[in-house]
Amino acid sequence: MNQRASVVIIGAGIIGASIAYHLTERGCRDIIMLEQAETEITGSTARSAAGVRHQFSTEVNIRLSQYGVARIRAFAAEVGVDPGFQAIGYCFLVSDPASWAAYQRAAALQRHLGVPTELLDPGDIARLIPGAATDDLLGATYCAADGHCDPHSVALGYLTRARERGMRLWRATPATGLGTVGGAVQAVHTPAGTISCDVVINAAGSWAGEVAALAGLDVPVRPFRRCIYVADPPAELSGRLPLTIDVASGFYLRPEGGQLIFGMSNHAEPSSHALHVDWDWLATVLDAGLARFPPLERARLHDDRCWAGSYEITPDHNPILGRHPALAGYIDASGFSGHGISHAPATGMLIAEELLDGRAHTIDIDPLRITRFADGGSDETHIV
Repeated sequence: MNQRASVVIIGAGIIGASIAYHLTERGCRDIIMLEQAETEITGSTARSAAGVRHQFSTEVNIRLSQYGVARIRAFAAEVGVDPGFQAIGYCFLVSDPASWAAYQRAAALQRHLGVPTELLDPGDIARLIPGAATDDLLGATYCAADGHCDPHSVALGYLTRARERGMRLWRATPATGLGTVGGAVQAVHTPAGTISCDVVINAAGSWAGEVAALAGLDVPVRPFRRCIYVADPPAELSGRLPLTIDVASGFYLRPEGGQLIFGMSNHAEPSSHALHVDWDWLATVLDAGLARFPPLERARLHDDRCWAGSYEITPDHNPILGRHPALAGYIDASGFSGHGISHAPATGMLIAEELLDGRAHTIDIDPLRITRFADGGSDETHIV
């Protein structure tokens, strides 16, 4: 059955949900949201490590985080849902001189913008994380205002409010084509019929590259599997530890309830939508983890609780936001490279501005527009 909507949002994860919430909050309510899965919020949002942090290396990402963390802290009052935010802090452990110089520069930028980032020496690190090996560390950056939240609750809160205001959610309905006329979006094709529309917002997460290709656009967002392992922690790594990253290896861990979750990116793995846990990779992860956190040898793995999800990666590890110059009525909102939870509130607000005001203005998103790739862009280096 053919339908009509002013706006079609593709993807019912936390980014699409935030966009729908902010659009409907401003009175734009003739919206259809498409979700290819049978249930919303079952993709990357539900499978993330749920980190929320200010510590980035570029000003635009720091500003996105400042807005996002403030809104997540106020989420219960604003949206009426507990976001499960836990300010346990983030700690980046650095062991080589070049990285330490870069992290100190980034910390200076963060502090200049109002983020309370601290520089720690090895003694400070040992007191903060008793189970860490510190002999080779030069220092760490630490922000107590960082932490983690419940991304499913945040996304569901946004979606619930948007639907109460009139947004229509179509589950199990993938976009199978984008109809264009004269260089502008005219419709979205689905197995349930064609939706005539004025604007399409691509918030499809790890599928965003494939969705853009339906209109002949090359949007460089690719999916990469990330595995998260769960264990009972030894005494030294139990309690209120910060989310801690060993920068040299990429190994990270954080508490989750009474357990410990940990992981490390496999940069040699090719792009795919695989969502099964890579048990062969676990040995490499544990080697890196034991080198930095020796008490992990006494942790008891829960192989039935481990999971995998997708990062939506761009070449410079920054999201792609805003109108696409090659297709009128098409807006990108994807490619967050692992920090979509932190940046979802700001993204919803900014995409609403982009659509309703003609251009995002509360935060300058020009460094994140797709046109940046013509000039090489600016890499975000604080990626786990």
